[in-house]
Amino acid sequence: MTKKEKGFVPVMLTPFKENGAVDFEGLDRITEFYLRSGAKGLFANCLSSELFELTDAEKLKVISRVMKAAGGQVPVVAAGNFGRTLKEQADFIKRVYDTGVQAVIVLTGLLAEEAASDTVLEDAIGRLLSLTGNIPLGFYECPVPYKRIISPQLLGKLVNTGRVIYHKDTCLNIEQVREKNRLCAGKPSFGLYDAYMVHAVASLRSGSAGLSCIQGNFFPELVVWLCKHYDNASLKKEVQLVQQFFIDEMDVMHRNYPKAAKYYLWKNGMNISVYTRESGNSQVSYAIKEDVEKLELRFRDLAEKIPGVLVRAQ
Repeated sequence: MTKKEKGFVPVMLTPFKENGAVDFEGLDRITEFYLRSGAKGLFANCLSSELFELTDAEKLKVISRVMKAAGGQVPVVAAGNFGRTLKEQADFIKRVYDTGVQAVIVLTGLLAEEAASDTVLEDAIGRLLSLTGNIPLGFYECPVPYKRIISPQLLGKLVNTGRVIYHKDTCLNIEQVREKNRLCAGKPSFGLYDAYMVHAVASLRSGSAGLSCIQGNFFPELVVWLCKHYDNASLKKEVQLVQQFFIDEMDVMHRNYPKAAKYYLWKNGMNISVYTRESGNSQVSYAIKEDVEKLELRFRDLAEKIPGVLVRAQ
C-alpha cells in the first residue's frame, strides 16, 4: 500500500452464522470478493467487522483467517490495541502482529479519555511506541468509543519516527487531510487512507494513498474505479458522476450499517447471513429492503454511464 498506486482498502465485514458464531467459510468468501473487486489491501478487525462484539480470541482467529484467505496477494492490516492499560494494549498488539499483518492499527479513542488534552494523547502514543519494539503501526480515528482526531502536526511527527506506516482518516475535513498529506509527504512507506467519500476525489488529489470506506462494502468496484481514474482528464465527467453518487447516497449507506451492507451483498449473491451481533438477529426491516432496492437501481443506472464498472452478474 503506497502512494504510487492509489488503492481501495476495504473495512472488512465479519459474517456470522444464524446462531451468532463467526462464519469463517463466509469470511473466506467475502475476502475473495474484495480481492476480485480489485482491493489493494485489507483492513481486518475494524469497526465494520463488529470488533467490539468479538472476543479477543475471535479477533485473532478472524485476522488469521483473513491472512490465510488473502494468501499474500495484498497486505493486511488489523486493529490491535485492546486492553485496560497501555501495557495490555501493547501485549495484544504483539499478538496481532504475530498473525503476519503488515501493520497493527491503533484506535485513537482507546488511548486517552475524551476530555484529555492532545498532550496526554501524544504521551500515550509515545509510551505505546516504546512498548511495541519495531512493530509497524497505523492509526484509525474510530468513531467508537469516541472519535479522537489526530492533528496534522502530530501525525507528521509520528510518521517521521519511521514506525507509523498507515492512517485511516475520518476527520471529514478536506483541509486537514491536505495538511496531513503535506506534512507526511516524502515518506514512501506511509499511506493515508480516507474514509470520507464526500471529498474522495479531492483527498486522492491531495496525496492520499487511497480510500477505506464503508461504501466499499456495497460497491467495491466503484471505489476501485475512482482510485484508478480520479485524475483522468478524459474521464472528468464520469469521475464527477461517481463522486456525486457517493455524496448523494452517503446517508443511505450509513443508515442501518452494517446490516444493510450485508443484506445488499446477500441480495446480490453473496453466500453470507445478514446476522449482526449488535442486533442479535438477521431480521431485515422493510425500510432497509426499500433503501437497498432504490440504492441498487441508482447504482445500476450509474454503472451504465461509467466505462469499466460492471454490475455484478450473480
